[in-house]
Amino acid sequence: MTTTIGIRKPAFMIPACYGAKNHQRVSTPNMITMMMNSEGIKKDEQLHKDSAYPIRHTTHLQFDRLQQQPHQLIKKHEFGQFVAREAMLDEEYWTAAWLRAETHWEDRRDDRFADSYKRKFTEQEFNALKRQSETKIGQKSACIVTVKKEHGSERHTVLKSIVGTLDVSIRPLLHGETFPGEKVKAPIYYSRDRKEPKNQYGYIANLCVAKSARRQGIARNMLYFAIESAISDGAEQVYVHVNRNNIAAQELYQKIGFEVVDRASRQLSGDKTYLLCYRA
Repeated sequence: MTTTIGIRKPAFMIPACYGAKNHQRVSTPNMITMMMNSEGIKKDEQLHKDSAYPIRHTTHLQFDRLQQQPHQLIKKHEFGQFVAREAMLDEEYWTAAWLRAETHWEDRRDDRFADSYKRKFTEQEFNALKRQSETKIGQKSACIVTVKKEHGSERHTVLKSIVGTLDVSIRPLLHGETFPGEKVKAPIYYSRDRKEPKNQYGYIANLCVAKSARRQGIARNMLYFAIESAISDGAEQVYVHVNRNNIAAQELYQKIGFEVVDRASRQLSGDKTYLLCYRA
């Protein structure tokens, strides 16, 4: 038996941080076809085929699930009609992954394979987000989402609530590094007693904002919240990469307090990116 679930997504925008030249609207319904065998085991064969990552079953997701109120202990940042906080539900991880897929393929709307690529990208990003959310020794990673506030009896589904997302992680600098990914010479002599550096840094990536929610300070407030979260978790600096041609993104980061890491810029010259740093 074949069950087809139609999911109509709202239009999303290309955020400034991706350096898009044009902002285009995409509101095409996307279909996820799930096959159910005689034993009742659901399989998403279209999305799982040829995947580069181990795929977890996502057929348990309820796409009409209502947004839940965060626990009082969960860190959050309220501004205007929105709240920035860590993702709590699998449906929130999935929606954040889909928003990134829409953003990534926004400028390739005429590609007839775009929908297939976006579905596979969403699956892979969803599983990556779930893996990253698992606590590791010396590291922490969180998916930040911005959701619409609910007033009184007004309730929104998860799909309609999330208007922005980013990732923030806490990592240790490797031996000899003064900034993430620095090219350092390997030591001539290796000591078993050598201790790894304890300096922790924060790293921000995958900043996306829905097109319908632009120019409302969402990106800026998510960045503030991510920086505060990283510092409270022990980070001494917070880093972000940005495309050298993306002037708008550079201006946004610099207004918040990020500065270009000159030494990193020389090493990243071939990648056409800057490494920016915010110091606590």
